[in-house]
Amino acid sequence: MITKNRFFVAALASLLWFGNANAQTKPYDSTYRPGKYKELVQKFNADPVTKKEFIFLGNSITAGTDWSKLLNLPQAKNRGISGDITFGVLERLQEVIDRKPAKVFVLIGINDISRNIPDSLILRNYKAIVERIRKGSKKTKIYFYTLLPVNASFEKFKNHYGKDDHILYLNDEIRKFTAKNVEVIDLYPHFLDGERKLRAELTKDGLHLIPAGYQVWKEVLEKGGYLK
Repeated sequence: MITKNRFFVAALASLLWFGNANAQTKPYDSTYRPGKYKELVQKFNADPVTKKEFIFLGNSITAGTDWSKLLNLPQAKNRGISGDITFGVLERLQEVIDRKPAKVFVLIGINDISRNIPDSLILRNYKAIVERIRKGSKKTKIYFYTLLPVNASFEKFKNHYGKDDHILYLNDEIRKFTAKNVEVIDLYPHFLDGERKLRAELTKDGLHLIPAGYQVWKEVLEKGGYLK
């Protein structure tokens, strides 16, 4: 009986380990690029370079507003691509570097999380983005945003929900970037509700922002003096 029980316990432990291992090694594709990726990159490359540009770099959350109008900054350039991931940003980063902008504002990573890209790789890519900008455009001021929360009650972007631990971990790591001469803009707390979800009145689907959300973002930038 003892031998049988030991065999049962060992078999159960083996199954539990296998299940946990699978949970930690979900497949991911670092080569994924959104449908309009090439078209938009070509458009960005064709955009004339102007002096003292402020470049907003990221995914659909960045792409979702006209930064020059929102902030009344003619030099603001939108480099958001809907659906983009950190690997995509790195692939198109040279265009940003070559412009020698005055400032670059980076918000990226939530789509990586939704696609099961490991936190360690996302963090590695964050550091690569910073290092490449720093090396290629030494006078550019780099601002790195913390990731925004999501709100699962909207039930539209299910791959983005239920992964709050990843958002919290990456945000904690981003906040450490101040030691690398990077200005961290902590957006996350400004968008939280009482249940630690993205405030429903600022979003249309639990992930993307409506104009009221961008107004909150604008206030963070203005009050923090990041646009001077």
